[in-house]
Amino acid sequence: MGILVLVFMFISLSQHGDAHGPDSCNQGGGLCRMGTCVSGEYLAQYCFEPIILCCKNLTPVTTES
Repeated sequence: MGILVLVFMFISLSQHGDAHGPDSCNQGGGLCRMGTCVSGEYLAQYCFEPIILCCKNLTPVTTES
């Protein structure tokens, strides 16, 4: 029974078209999170739809020189 659940999850994750993967998220300044984004972040895209989200900061991070 457990194997069937894993197979179902794999098939459902592989059929979604909006997932971009963690590399795309990280290059865009985001962070992959499981479940929900934390306070101060918004959902930019999916790393692996529908479970792992790509979250980005609401305010851009600035560095002082």
